Amino acid sequence: MKKIVLIEDDADLFALLKYNLEKEGFQLTGAQTGKGAIDLCLRERPDLILLDIMLPDSDGLDICRGIRNHPELTHTPVIFLTARASETDRIVGLELGANDYVVKPFFIRELIARIKIQFRGGGAPAKVLKCGALELDRNRCRVTREGKALSLTATEFRLLEFLMSRPGVVFTREQLLDAAWGQDRNVTDRTVDVYILRLRQKVEPDPANPSLIRSLRGFGYSFHDPTAEQTSETETASSHHRAL
Repeated sequence: MKKIVLIEDDADLFALLKYNLEKEGFQLTGAQTGKGAIDLCLRERPDLILLDIMLPDSDGLDICRGIRNHPELTHTPVIFLTARASETDRIVGLELGANDYVVKPFFIRELIARIKIQFRGGGAPAKVLKCGALELDRNRCRVTREGKALSLTATEFRLLEFLMSRPGVVFTREQLLDAAWGQDRNVTDRTVDVYILRLRQKVEPDPANPSLIRSLRGFGYSFHDPTAEQTSETETASSHHRAL
């Protein structure tokens, strides 16, 4: 049975959703305020989160940001339920990491269909990220290289996990600060440079000539996975051979 956490301040809508989702076979729990929403999600470990944006005591956007920045919740699907219908609002919500954006008023059957879509196909994200001899275990919060455990701080772990899970994507320092430190921080973007240097010293085969964590001057940093590149080249060569 899939578990859903609902954060919605409208008591009537909360009761209506609870009735219909439980009738559909889901287990539902939640709250009508945003205070303690992330702690609630950590206790319940839901399979999906339904989140109102305009809460009486909180901003749902901030809650979503906190969910995406927490290593234990970052991959939990989030669907916004909101009266904010502009294109800008939708873009902001999705860019913050929401999986879907449903505007009120909505049809219950449509919402249920959208929820079910989140449980199709892809399944859970990989629990272990691998790049050659480097492995990151999300469940155990452990990083090894050639089988030997590396000593990483919690922030270093979050930063490495964020980069490894998105190989080839170049992130600005500001984006990396949001991912590893969150919004409530008292650090500058140059802090990222310091942590990248520390990470390179721990995970790179040759820290003086980094091959995994790459910098792009004027833009930011990305994680390079040479094994993925080799796989892509092999598949391309194979396709070309079949075409011939």
